[in-house]
Amino acid sequence: MTDKFDKTPADEPPADSAVSKGAFIPPEQIKAIPVRHWGRWVSGVVVVALLGTLVYSFSQGDVNWGTVGDFVFDDRILAGMGRTVLISVLSMLVGLILGIVFAVMRLSKNPVTGAVSWLYIWFFRGTPVYVQLLLWFNLALIFPVLNLGFYKDEMVDVMTPFVVALLGLGLNEGAYMAEIVRAGIQSVDEGQTEASHALGMPTGKTMRRIVLPQAMRVIVPPTGNEFINLLKTSSLVSAVQYNELLRAATNIGSTSFAVMEMLLVASIWYLALTSVFSVGQYYVERYYARGSLRQLPPTPWQKVKANLAFGRPKGGVA
Repeated sequence: MTDKFDKTPADEPPADSAVSKGAFIPPEQIKAIPVRHWGRWVSGVVVVALLGTLVYSFSQGDVNWGTVGDFVFDDRILAGMGRTVLISVLSMLVGLILGIVFAVMRLSKNPVTGAVSWLYIWFFRGTPVYVQLLLWFNLALIFPVLNLGFYKDEMVDVMTPFVVALLGLGLNEGAYMAEIVRAGIQSVDEGQTEASHALGMPTGKTMRRIVLPQAMRVIVPPTGNEFINLLKTSSLVSAVQYNELLRAATNIGSTSFAVMEMLLVASIWYLALTSVFSVGQYYVERYYARGSLRQLPPTPWQKVKANLAFGRPKGGVA
C-alpha cells in the first residue's frame, strides 16, 4: 500500500533542472513604479504663484521696510512684547485654576455649587472679553471706594491697567477652561473612580491622583489652542491703557507717522510668539500621548530630515 505522503514521480523535478543540480534561483526583483500625483504638482504651483503675487504686491506698496527693520528690536517694542507674554501667562494660570475649580463644581452633585458654576460659565462665555475689560476698567463709576474691612482704597487706584487686564482675561479664560477640563474629566472611565474608592481613596485624592492625570491627554490640546488664542486676545488690553505689544507699537506709530510699519512690527512679534508656543504645545501633547499611541508621531525635526532625505538612494549619495 502506498503511503499518502510518498512523492509520485510527477512531483519530482526533472533530472536536468537547476533545482536538481543544487543551484539557487533568486526571485525576480520587484520593480515598484510610484503613482504620479499630478494634482499635487498643479496645486503646489498655484499656491507658489499666489504667494509670489502677494509678496510682490507688498513689495510694491507704500511701505518703508527699512523702518520695519529698525523698530523690530526697539526697546519699547521688546518691553511691550515682554508684558504681552507676562499678562498672557498669568491670565492662563488664573484661567486654568478657575477652570479646574468650576469644572469640579459643575460635576458635583451639590445643586448649589453646580448652579454657581453654570452661572459663571454662562456669563463669562456669553459676553465679549472686550466688554468685560471695559466693565472692570470703569468699575469705579459704581464702586468709588473698595472697602473690604481690612483693606480700604480708592477703586481707581486698585484697578490699575495690569489688574484690569489680569481680571478681564483670566476670568474670561476660566470659563472656557472649565468646559475643557469638564470634558477631560468625563472622558475618564467611571470604573477608574470606582476602583480608587474601593481601595479607600477619598474623592479629592481620587481626582488629583487618578482622574486628572488621565484626563490630561484630552485637556492639553485644547488648552494649548486656548493659550495661543489668549496670546492674541491680549492685544485688546491696549484699550484699558495697559502698555503691551500692540499699544507700544501704536504709540510709536502715532508719533513717527509710521502707522502701517508699526502694525507690521507687532504682527511679526505675534507670529514669532505664537510659533514658539505652538512648538511647545506640540511637545507637551506628544508627552501626554505616550500612553495612548503605539508609536509617537515624528517630531518637526524628524519630518525635516525625512523631507531632506526624500529621493536619496539608500546605498549612497544621489
